[in-house]
Amino acid sequence: MQIRTLLAGSAMLAVLAGCAAGTSQQGQPGASEQAEQPTVYSGTLPCRSCDGIDLEVQLMGDEDATADERTFELQAEYRNHPENPPAEEYNGQWDVIDGTAKDPEATVYELTPNGEGQIYYFQKLDANTLELIDPQLRRFENGETLRLQRQQ
Repeated sequence: MQIRTLLAGSAMLAVLAGCAAGTSQQGQPGASEQAEQPTVYSGTLPCRSCDGIDLEVQLMGDEDATADERTFELQAEYRNHPENPPAEEYNGQWDVIDGTAKDPEATVYELTPNGEGQIYYFQKLDANTLELIDPQLRRFENGETLRLQRQQ
């Protein structure tokens, strides 16, 4: 079962990508180690037919970077799924959207996969927390179960 199918179904109950580090500046004097590394968020999202979906999102570039510099990788693995699906990986571009349906000051990251795959929306709650929200930019009632935490 592919994650986009599972996630689309889970969206009705609880659907399942930040503050990013600078872009890679290899070879440039003074480039910080942090600027060369992606910002990584991870967490376990609910799953109807398994013990959870381990999700990791790596964001390259920062909010002020050009669109070409803002890329992402999203990896999902199912825990104890009866069909034992393989891990899934998506990559593409991410963008910043200002405001949500209820909070015009909110920051939302829109992750658009290359090729097939659904677009993911994550609201930035703080520098260390992203929460998956729906395509209409609304938070889910059980949003606390849809959060990813920044990894150090």
